[in-house]
Amino acid sequence: MEKIQHRNIFVNGINMHVAEVGQGPAILFLHGFPELWYSWRHQMLSLSSLGYRAVAPDLRGYGDTDAPPSAASYTAFHIVGDLVALLSALGLDKVFLVGHDWGAVMAWYFCLLRPDLVKALVNLSVVFSPRNPKRKPVPAMRHLFGDDYYICRFQEPGEAEEEFSRVDTKRLITKFLTSRRPGLFRVPKHVGFGGNPNSPLTLPSWLSEEDVTYYASKFHQKGFTGGLNYYRAMDLNWELTAPWTGVQIKVPVKFIVGDLDLTYNTPGVKDYMHKGGFKRDVPFLQDATNPIKRNSNVLRGIRV
Repeated sequence: MEKIQHRNIFVNGINMHVAEVGQGPAILFLHGFPELWYSWRHQMLSLSSLGYRAVAPDLRGYGDTDAPPSAASYTAFHIVGDLVALLSALGLDKVFLVGHDWGAVMAWYFCLLRPDLVKALVNLSVVFSPRNPKRKPVPAMRHLFGDDYYICRFQEPGEAEEEFSRVDTKRLITKFLTSRRPGLFRVPKHVGFGGNPNSPLTLPSWLSEEDVTYYASKFHQKGFTGGLNYYRAMDLNWELTAPWTGVQIKVPVKFIVGDLDLTYNTPGVKDYMHKGGFKRDVPFLQDATNPIKRNSNVLRGIRV
């Protein structure tokens, strides 16, 4: 960890915290919710030892990066704008891109809006979601999955934050990072996001007490509003990206998802992945095999 260097860079009107290590072709890592640059520390060290320059920012709203209060400041154009400005500040004209969860969503947008800056993409968890011109995403989810669906529950400003505040931050982080319940993630208000405070939580081998403490310290300091604002900007993204309706992702792509990932088990996703829709919308998709049940080093598999 001491090999990883940290600095703050002013980009696109905000101060962004960036972690870096290594020299060579650059890989830009984009984390998800509720995560940080820290999620990529092992991959950064491993790939830097193979001759890559690994760059992992705290995205807008997270960690030591600025967090504008309004959800309207978290559109794909803001996030991609931050990243384009970051590449310019770092003197990078093209990068390999790696994303997970909301980082994967923003990686898809990055490839949609600025494919000229991307050598290739490795995305985890969240498949490309082509814009449906007939319906906004949040009302569609509410209709299909109900008001208790977690994305719907995140929409009202301050509501989820108030629920989160009633739960120990370390416990909340542990629940988010270790949940392995396939299927729709519904959270009725009478249950709340903390669940039963007396139920034991066991850390898996890949997550240490030190890791949870690091995440919790940053979210205790920054709060969750920045991360939740990505969900709250979903309909605004839909409105703003109308000109890109029907546009394909045209960079080389590898995709990884776990068999118990809630995204993979969301109704419609498996059919989209395995019955031609994904390949239609991402024509240079090189690998979207069955969901993995063990670690896989796919970054070495991309050759561009």
